Amino acid sequence: MADGRIDGAPSVEELRQVLDVNATIGAERTAGRAGRGRLAPVEWGLRAVQQAVLRSFATTGAPPGDAELESVAEPFGVPAVRVLAELAAEDFLTLDDTDRVQAAHPFSAIPTEYLVQIADGPTVRSMCAIDALGIPVMLGTDAVITSTDPVTGGSVRVEFADGRTVWQPATAVVYHGARPGDAQAAAVCCGYLRFFTTRATAEQWTGRQADLGGAVLDQAEAERLGADIFGPLLTASPR
Repeated sequence: MADGRIDGAPSVEELRQVLDVNATIGAERTAGRAGRGRLAPVEWGLRAVQQAVLRSFATTGAPPGDAELESVAEPFGVPAVRVLAELAAEDFLTLDDTDRVQAAHPFSAIPTEYLVQIADGPTVRSMCAIDALGIPVMLGTDAVITSTDPVTGGSVRVEFADGRTVWQPATAVVYHGARPGDAQAAAVCCGYLRFFTTRATAEQWTGRQADLGGAVLDQAEAERLGADIFGPLLTASPR
């Protein structure tokens, strides 16, 4: 196809370019807000409240209470409820019908298939596979991630210990994709960022999904994406 002739199949380079484009689209949606990342701006206490929510999940396994959020927002002269609403509008977190925090990337307050046992801390749930891989880096701690392959039901385990990661099984991969649309990441991509025991089962699963774009990531690629997105969230200044 590169020289204008139909040769029956795309070249390896052409396939790689398509996969790279799909992966980039998925990465932008995972990072949120067209690739601008998950670190909230400092204005109006957005970052301070975001970081308070993340630290509460990391230490207690749940979002902070109203009083704690108000104390964080007070120095900025903005009610916590308004800060949360803005964070939700900008896709940093999601709220339930009572305006309580339902999820704050990478954490989920509702059950998911991604469990992360934080060393010397609680067991938390993440929104997706990439979020799970970002938690140990964001917290600078060891952790054990467990999930399942949606095709076989087989277990996937990723252990972060002493600066190293060990995946079980050794053939495990992550599918990184998104559906078309401008909705929040929870709606268009979190269901499509999954662990698989092998590349074959990832390809089998994605072949069943309509209108899904993305790519299979190897272990190093998936770890790097999680670290790039979530690593800076708690080290950045809140002001």
